[in-house]
Amino acid sequence: MAGPTIVHTDAIALGLAQVRVVASAANIAAPGLASTASDSIGSLATTKFMGEVEYWRHESGFPLLEDKIIPLREKAALECQFEEIKPFTLALARGIDATSGYTSATSGEIPLGNIASPAYVRMEAVYTFPNGTNTMNIVFPRAQVTAAMELDLAKEDNAKPTITFEAKVADSNVSGGNAQWDGKPLGHIFFL
Repeated sequence: MAGPTIVHTDAIALGLAQVRVVASAANIAAPGLASTASDSIGSLATTKFMGEVEYWRHESGFPLLEDKIIPLREKAALECQFEEIKPFTLALARGIDATSGYTSATSGEIPLGNIASPAYVRMEAVYTFPNGTNTMNIVFPRAQVTAAMELDLAKEDNAKPTITFEAKVADSNVSGGNAQWDGKPLGHIFFL
């Protein structure tokens, strides 16, 4: 055989996830999806999950050879480029809890010059595999949004500002957390 062959064709991922945002505190105890398609932030240009682990490495002998690694810290984030320029998405990009208010797609105000710690929101990314049946779901029960927001208004292309949802600790050890997330404090990925 001349290389790897497919084992499960329905496991091929192609396309974008739907990113949904709801209130964190009101939905902190929900283990599965607490959102519906109507909670989507809208059309996206890209979606990218990032799971970063930083390791400490031990070496011994001469010459030194690596014999053990120990994880030091873990981060999880989802980066996306949104295409719908509306009060809700711009408020999210500024770290405002857009789940309370910002219901109009065409009117509202985004304050500038008063930046504060980003509000906690619940981010759920629902990726539907090309078979149209199976999904991979990413849930950050307590997330904060970071962005160096740039609105590139171009003559022949639409604006696609980038925002990042960063998972924050959501277990019972933190104020605002819930025991549902003990053992998986940043959230989880589950398949249906």
